[in-house]
Amino acid sequence: MDALEAILTRRSTRKYRDKMPARELIEKVIEAGRFAPSGSNSQNTHFIVFTDRKNLTKMAELVRDEFSKMEAGPDTYVSLRNAINASKTSSYVFHYDAPVFIVVANKKNYGNAMADSACALENMMIAANALDLGSCWINQIHWLDENENVRNFLHPFGLDDGETVTGGLILGYPETELPNRSPLERKGNPVTWVEEK
Repeated sequence: MDALEAILTRRSTRKYRDKMPARELIEKVIEAGRFAPSGSNSQNTHFIVFTDRKNLTKMAELVRDEFSKMEAGPDTYVSLRNAINASKTSSYVFHYDAPVFIVVANKKNYGNAMADSACALENMMIAANALDLGSCWINQIHWLDENENVRNFLHPFGLDDGETVTGGLILGYPETELPNRSPLERKGNPVTWVEEK
């Protein structure tokens, strides 16, 4: 699969088989993230890789508990509102029971923290597609970045006090064996050309 095909056929996967990808495949995905561009080549993006089912379960319970304490208002961002509302049920698992969860962090008060992390996350999703793995960007852990309980959970696994959680990525084998690569119609993302007349 060439790079353009990997980009155009990438889709988010939210149903996974209970099968851990080979360590070599996970490392290839992470390496794609590590080689993403960064402002002034700062290379500040930090990847914390969870493959331990016990800690993934603890994290899922913690996230559900912390969201369940929140109330969503009419102006709450729709995805955050959905997470808050879903957390009221015991079946809510924010990472869709994927076997791999990669927390992405960057330096606090660094102007390119989100941009650098977004480039890394996108690289990893494209690499996952090229390797026949499913992936999905996960924001819940980012939305709880200032939550003391979540930060206390992540500290022993390497999150530094000077870092902010910028996003997350789930990874694994899709329930359908191969990722769903049916392209979605583009209804947004307009393009405006400014050409010489």
